[in-house]
Amino acid sequence: MLVHLSIRNYLLVESVELDFAPGLTVLTGETGAGKSILVDALALALGDRAEGGVVRGGTPRAEISAGFAIEGLPALAVWLDEAGYAPDDGMLILRRTIEAGGRSRAFINGSAAPLSHLKDAAEFLIDIHGQHAHHALLRSQAQREVLDVYAGAQAWAAAVNATWHAWQGARQRRLDADAHSQTRQIEREGLSRAVEELRALGGDLARWDEIQTEHARLAHVTTLSEGGHALIQGLDEGEDALSSRLGAMRARLDAMQAVDGSLGEVATLLNSASANVAEAVHALRRYADHLNLDPERLGELDSLLGDMHRLARKHRVQPDALAGLLDDYETRLAALAASDDLDALQAAETAAWVHYESEAKRLGAQRRKAAAALSGRVTAAMRELALAGGHLDIVLQPVAEPRAHGLEDASFLVASHPGLPPGPLGKVASGGELSRIGLAIQTELSGAAGVPTLIFDEVDVGIGGSVADAVGRRLARLGETRQVLVITHLPQVAARGARHLRVSRQADGRFVSSSITALDADARVEEIARMLGGLRITATTRQHAAEMLAG
Repeated sequence: MLVHLSIRNYLLVESVELDFAPGLTVLTGETGAGKSILVDALALALGDRAEGGVVRGGTPRAEISAGFAIEGLPALAVWLDEAGYAPDDGMLILRRTIEAGGRSRAFINGSAAPLSHLKDAAEFLIDIHGQHAHHALLRSQAQREVLDVYAGAQAWAAAVNATWHAWQGARQRRLDADAHSQTRQIEREGLSRAVEELRALGGDLARWDEIQTEHARLAHVTTLSEGGHALIQGLDEGEDALSSRLGAMRARLDAMQAVDGSLGEVATLLNSASANVAEAVHALRRYADHLNLDPERLGELDSLLGDMHRLARKHRVQPDALAGLLDDYETRLAALAASDDLDALQAAETAAWVHYESEAKRLGAQRRKAAAALSGRVTAAMRELALAGGHLDIVLQPVAEPRAHGLEDASFLVASHPGLPPGPLGKVASGGELSRIGLAIQTELSGAAGVPTLIFDEVDVGIGGSVADAVGRRLARLGETRQVLVITHLPQVAARGARHLRVSRQADGRFVSSSITALDADARVEEIARMLGGLRITATTRQHAAEMLAG
């Protein structure tokens, strides 16, 4: 549950530190005091989008930090572990900073985090209902989503969505193959010819550099042979061969070394030079022995290089890229063969449809069961909220064709008074009735949700009197098992709170600011009296306020 909220330099708030407890907490204040600031700031800590305009004037940044006790939330503990955020003694701290220029940063337990992770964590922690949430119930999509939440079927709905897209993908591949079979046949024939030409060169495709080297050697064999023999002559066989001259030099150096032993290093170097010359002569003789004129092989290489250059020009690549091009063509041919296998494509489409249909039917069964339960509970709540005789019917209608959301649409049909036929929410219910029906649905939905904290932001707008008292009792009962925070303008609701916060607005001539204060028993009487009597508070209104708090 939410245990602490810190707000600094956010809109009209300079600095607020609030501690929270289990049960129902109510937040009140005069119109324009900024009652929704607390919820808006908390929403930022939970990952909502932010703009620089929320930063209090004259300050560089706003900062919101929310602390949650997370014991008893094993799914959240698993998510935190997988996401790499270490728990902090059973606490989870979500923090958000917003610069005046609009840049924001997010943190989880002191570690920088992407905004999406704040939203993911919030799914385990809080359910927020805004005062206009009931208007969303006029949309068919929202009604279906409400039903799925109540049924605990969001995961099934996501699975149905995924299987529908998989089926549509398989269907489109089959249709594409059918529609473009002639085009693919032309492409396949062209690729087959190209592959056949390239394969005719065999393994030589990948030996471009070796073939070029061999061709150059055979084309210049006479020059190479003459050069090799000239080198052998100069190094070893000529009258003035280098090996003979090195031998004479070694003999003279040996005589000198006999007199001066310090010439040993020079002798070693000269001996090494003689050995290297001998090795070079040996290598040149081996080279010359294997250097044979082979006109037939040279002709083969001329033809091969001609073929490789021709194919390279034809396919607009360099010759050394032909081997890779063959691989690409063979891969594309295999893909075309697979895509043109209409029987296989039809089988894949059928399998995808069967999977989708199975998942969609299971989801439909869950929806039908939840529709009956939610209809009954909301109908009972409507009677409590001064709509006696009214009832809610949740009708599941088969869709004309399978959809990503399943095989049925959900419609919320309501009769607000006995004897009236049920009809669509927006056409049957008045504004006040819609607000009460919406509140009934939202509280039932929140009761089904697994999050420990529920927040209602002035969802009681448009009601009063005994209905307001019924709303207060309903929220108080919800607070017996959950942590509930309600922003309200109704004294009947505010009096039901186990804890009371008041928002006040102050002006010092230059700045306007809002503050949030926890009220003690006497201050609660004054606040309830203000809500009852407005600016003129009498002893009677105070007595009435005290009676409401006691009741």
